[in-house]
Amino acid sequence: MKKLLYILVLTLSVSLLPGGIETAHAYIGPGAGFAFISSFFILLVSILLAVMTILFWPLSLVIRGLKTKKRSFAKHDTKRVIIVGLDGLDPDLATQYMQEGKLPNLSELGSSGTFQKLQTTLPPISPVAWSTFITGVDPSRHNIFDFLNRDLRTYLPELSSTKVETGSKRNLSIGKYSIPLSKASVKLLRKGKPFWTHMDKYGIFSAIIRVPITYPPEKLNGVLLSGMCVPDLKGTQGTFTGYTSNINSVEKQTGGVQIHVDREGNKIKTHIPGPDNYLLKKTEEMRIPLIITVNSEDEATLEILKEKIRLKKGTYSPWVKLTFKAGPGMKVHGICRFYIKNIQPDFEMYMTPINIDPESPSLPISFPFSYSVYLAKIMGSYATLGLAEDTWALNERVIDEDIFLEQAYKHHEERETMFFNAIDKTKNGLCVCVFDTTDRIQHMFMRFISKDHPAHSINNVVKENYENTVEQLYTRMDDMIGRVMKTIDKDDVLMVISDHGFKQFKRGINLNSWLYKNGYLAMKDGKETGDEWFKDIDWSKTRAYTFGLSGIYINQKGREAQGIVSSDEKEELKAELINRLKGLPDEETEQIAIKEVYDITKHYDGPYRDNGPDLIIGYNEGYRASWGAAVGRVDAKTFEDNNKSWSGDHCMDPRLVPGVFFCNRKISDDTPHIKDMAPTVLDLFGVEIPSYMDGKPLISPKKPESER
Repeated sequence: MKKLLYILVLTLSVSLLPGGIETAHAYIGPGAGFAFISSFFILLVSILLAVMTILFWPLSLVIRGLKTKKRSFAKHDTKRVIIVGLDGLDPDLATQYMQEGKLPNLSELGSSGTFQKLQTTLPPISPVAWSTFITGVDPSRHNIFDFLNRDLRTYLPELSSTKVETGSKRNLSIGKYSIPLSKASVKLLRKGKPFWTHMDKYGIFSAIIRVPITYPPEKLNGVLLSGMCVPDLKGTQGTFTGYTSNINSVEKQTGGVQIHVDREGNKIKTHIPGPDNYLLKKTEEMRIPLIITVNSEDEATLEILKEKIRLKKGTYSPWVKLTFKAGPGMKVHGICRFYIKNIQPDFEMYMTPINIDPESPSLPISFPFSYSVYLAKIMGSYATLGLAEDTWALNERVIDEDIFLEQAYKHHEERETMFFNAIDKTKNGLCVCVFDTTDRIQHMFMRFISKDHPAHSINNVVKENYENTVEQLYTRMDDMIGRVMKTIDKDDVLMVISDHGFKQFKRGINLNSWLYKNGYLAMKDGKETGDEWFKDIDWSKTRAYTFGLSGIYINQKGREAQGIVSSDEKEELKAELINRLKGLPDEETEQIAIKEVYDITKHYDGPYRDNGPDLIIGYNEGYRASWGAAVGRVDAKTFEDNNKSWSGDHCMDPRLVPGVFFCNRKISDDTPHIKDMAPTVLDLFGVEIPSYMDGKPLISPKKPESER
């Protein structure tokens, strides 16, 4: 029965979905970060699609057969290509642990096939590098340069990967509701076609699991579950909630909110904050009542609508389903987990960001739409948020190291279940899964690798308890790779790759502060510091600025709304900044903080080049844009210690943070690049490589036995 359900999901004909899912259509309010439609409509559409699939399956197969192109079988000898993405796996650490005998499976894969450093993108940031992996082109052709982009009219940030388009603003007024009369859409801003869509016309099946920058999902001959940049139910990249009875603990949190609760006897009455309701004329936050009954010093009962959950202190709840009512017949479905940190003397509880419920998704997070539902039916609820591991909750010390690690590995186990299911069901074709745990744990635990990190003892954390955390992460991934290796045969190609490596992040550099002190950026009213998102900057006198993690932007006349630098002046200004910033010393540590400054016009010539920074900063090992610089702030100091749990990073000179490339085949190049992955897979399947791709195939296909 499960196999039949899987077949029904996989064979949903794209022709049955009017217009496909190039963009994800749904009703949303202006400026909303997510879209919702009624759960009844979702269920109805899913049933209709399943029925129509059964009825039209034979016809669909005939049509697909007529459209399918023939591959170059003279070259093609590959039954399956399986790609395991281990985000951020570092080649230097992998080499160290392999030499120590701690990664036997990766060692075997490397010795019998290939192990090389994988050159990464400029800049070496996950959404940039994975977009190059997907498309086979550089950032100036796929349009992703950072997590954030700037609105040229307002200088305010916007997500680089997606944009909400609200369509017509006409609404139908009914009482307190204002119902939009046209569809809005979530548009994918990444340009370029994923390489697996080039395989569609050859009839090659693909299973794509949680690859970054695949939201909203695009149609393909196969199944896809979106990864990085899928929002939570509030439309953010992850907003946690903390509950505390200690009034002194309630303060502004980055990445979340804290709610003060009062205990009356053994009862606490509070609420679960949900998304804003844009169907109301006066927008309000949707809420679900939450009643907490303290049963003992180590247990409480959570009452959410009609459900009661007994929860021990120090344990995660299972995924809890939440239903927010937006209006008559309009419901928004989410899931979350709870963790009681303390009951006496103060009550403290953490709630994860509210993930989109994969069983009743309020917007498309997979292709076909029903694929996320299928996965939920066979394995239960699972994390759907793009950045599911709650790094900000640990950064803000709302949770501790143990709570974070437990959460991260729970998500990893869910991902493994999906991946091995996809491998089992993909008898021929492509199977790709990206695991984020390697990235998130290294971000948060690199401070324990050495004794000199400024953050290694924050909050009186006992360093010795976590000094082997990164090593244990690598050995756990090695065990998974060993289990993957047992699933492949001689006609399969297995690749294990990462988008970049990792180094410690010890010191932050605020280039806005440097630009201000050196006369390139001006402040209003004689101020010497400025708040987030350029609040106090005088644009009429500012020539250059920075935000995000990648580089410096010139305030160019005719491009930025208040630009003052002409095209002729721009080149001279860039040369001057490169000369002054390259080799910039950190006088406090007597180290070089900036290794290289890259002029984007010298490296990229694609049509979207101007959407990126004009200068990309190649920070030296141990350095990165400061937390203040990332959010457009001007601080008093240019350099500062990084005292946050987020203690490892890769937003440095790309030459310092290459990724890894393991393969069960030998390759023809000793300097592989992540842009080579797409043409390599296409070539293995005998698919013509598009001329616009920047990379090259790395593996020489074997000749058929008849020709050997």
